[in-house]
Amino acid sequence: MIKVLIIDDSPLVRQLLTHMLAQAPDIKVVASAEDPYEARSLIKQFNPDVLTLDIEMPKMDGIAFLRNLMKLRPMPVVMVSTLTHKGAEITLEALALGAVDFISKPKSDLTNTLLDYTDELIQKVRTAAVSHVKALSRPVAKVAAGDRFANAQDRLIAIGASTGGTEAIQRVITPLPANTPPIVITQHIPAAFSLSFAKRLDSQSAIKVIEAQGGEIIESGTAYLAPGDTHLSVEKRGARLYTKLLDSDPVNRHKPAVDVLFNSIADCFGGNTIGILLTGMGKDGAQGLERLKAAGSHTIIQDEASSVVWGMPGAAAELNAHREILHLDKIPTRLMELLNTNKAVENN
Repeated sequence: MIKVLIIDDSPLVRQLLTHMLAQAPDIKVVASAEDPYEARSLIKQFNPDVLTLDIEMPKMDGIAFLRNLMKLRPMPVVMVSTLTHKGAEITLEALALGAVDFISKPKSDLTNTLLDYTDELIQKVRTAAVSHVKALSRPVAKVAAGDRFANAQDRLIAIGASTGGTEAIQRVITPLPANTPPIVITQHIPAAFSLSFAKRLDSQSAIKVIEAQGGEIIESGTAYLAPGDTHLSVEKRGARLYTKLLDSDPVNRHKPAVDVLFNSIADCFGGNTIGILLTGMGKDGAQGLERLKAAGSHTIIQDEASSVVWGMPGAAAELNAHREILHLDKIPTRLMELLNTNKAVENN
């Protein structure tokens, strides 16, 4: 039985979240708190497996509470945030602090619309319960710029991630030098959050990070992030690669889907790609990574020890879709080693 503590200053939201989680036979809401101060004593009393945490609360906001929690008693947290620009910024900060995931709180008609999120909330609480939560991460060390990136335009780095991925992507991207070959990224994220995530990465990185608009020439020194609720793919026109957005059905229940991105690269570029599959629940990206490997790409998966959830990388490992399994913090340095060779691929 997964024990859950709900922390929210709204009695209505506490009641609705309790009702929603009661639909799952393996989840029990053991208590609820209206502010972090009450939550502290309830955590000691009930020892919950997962917290749901509101961001805006009296006495102490959710971010301040989460920061203290992750320093003193790291545990799985699912944030309850609003689908607004401000809500996206604060939620991304919460994920950077160690929250496992988030569920969006509707801005209006709360009683009727929040209940529509029941299945999503239950799944995210279940995922959080089996996640690997760690204390606050140390700063990311920069890696040395490559001296043999003259052919950077003939290389491509492709990254896929889900649960825990916003922080994992940040730890891969921010150490890289400005002359890094182009990067394309699919992270499972809602449309209201992807632009904020791209801007956050851009502010922390030497490379330029943008939300893909579709039709851009893929250039070195730039990372292109899939917009939320839209698939990102890559197409080749002549000698150049371009971004392409697809408003088609979800794949592996996700939109954007990592498999859509990886499969498109396998079809048009293949061998000079480095494919990286990071932490995430489910199996999205595993089949696409297998195709990248078959096309001659060098493929890397994040190891279980450093993953928040070893679902997607684990599924790729079962398919033997990887050439290497690496701890998250070793991936940037390994990227530089691969990019400083004559080819991005080492057929092990």
